[in-house]
Amino acid sequence: MAAKKKRKRRVHSVSEELIHKSREAALAAVQIFNNPQINFKSEMFIVLMNIAWTYMLHAHFRKIGIEYRYFEQKGKTRRFHRTTKGAFKFWELERCLNEKPCPVDQDAANNLRFLIGIRHEIEHQMTTKIDASFSAKFQSCCLNYNEHIRKFFGNEYAIDKHLAFSLQFSSITKDHLAQLQTQPTLPAHIKSFIEGFEGKLTDEEFNSPRFAYRVLFVAKTANHKGQADEVIEFVKADSELAKNVNEKYAVIKEIERPKLRPKTVVEIMKKEGFPKFSMHYHTVLWQEKDAKNPSKGLGTTVEGSWFWYEPWLDQVREHCKTNAQQFK
Repeated sequence: MAAKKKRKRRVHSVSEELIHKSREAALAAVQIFNNPQINFKSEMFIVLMNIAWTYMLHAHFRKIGIEYRYFEQKGKTRRFHRTTKGAFKFWELERCLNEKPCPVDQDAANNLRFLIGIRHEIEHQMTTKIDASFSAKFQSCCLNYNEHIRKFFGNEYAIDKHLAFSLQFSSITKDHLAQLQTQPTLPAHIKSFIEGFEGKLTDEEFNSPRFAYRVLFVAKTANHKGQADEVIEFVKADSELAKNVNEKYAVIKEIERPKLRPKTVVEIMKKEGFPKFSMHYHTVLWQEKDAKNPSKGLGTTVEGSWFWYEPWLDQVREHCKTNAQQFK
């Protein structure tokens, strides 16, 4: 009985330490991303939130009695995997997400797998100016983390009370809005990963706020004296306020990925100076490239009809330019 109590205390102690480190990593990730003096924001955010989620899930598994160390079962004996220095090998975040049943809901898991994939792409080479491209994914990651730590361990472990919106030194003008809506040019390998990953998601998964949190920002002031002003109000994109928003408001709305019919792709190429590019050549091209393979993320099926995404249009355009003599 004494040994059982001692073990229970040790499990609780280790879980507490894991949760403490997890919360520190999450808070540090947000603080770094909101720091205007740091340029390497996205990379550090992804690494720290990866640690935060991993430690939180380790604490959860420990709490419910799931072994989260790698091992081989030899009869009744477990042989644990160890590093070259003799330490136990614990599950990485991706392995935690693959546990059956996964303790993280599907959309939140999609968000994490996306960030894990980006981390794999950036960890061996330098990247620049990718912060704006992933901010919606980062926001979801934070909200999902806060919700899951509440669910696993209780409200007292939530971190939202320690955080607030970062303050700005200037208001959002139309010029600023245009900059926000224009993504910087992403490195080719990262762009390719994004297209492949998001192409595998259903429209419902892609549009889930738990995968990417997209909001409408509306200027808001108090209606009565003595009330505190709110700088930002969150409004659902399909609400009446969003539909009738005044021009003076700065608006960032969720936009579904454009979809093009095969006929439209051919017509665009003809208008761009390639009149001999026909549906036949388009069909031959996508078949040669296996472009309808879901893993490539170049298109999707909607109610039985195939639609292409804009990255495929770029590939067709490049093909026509390379073979200009044939199609002009």
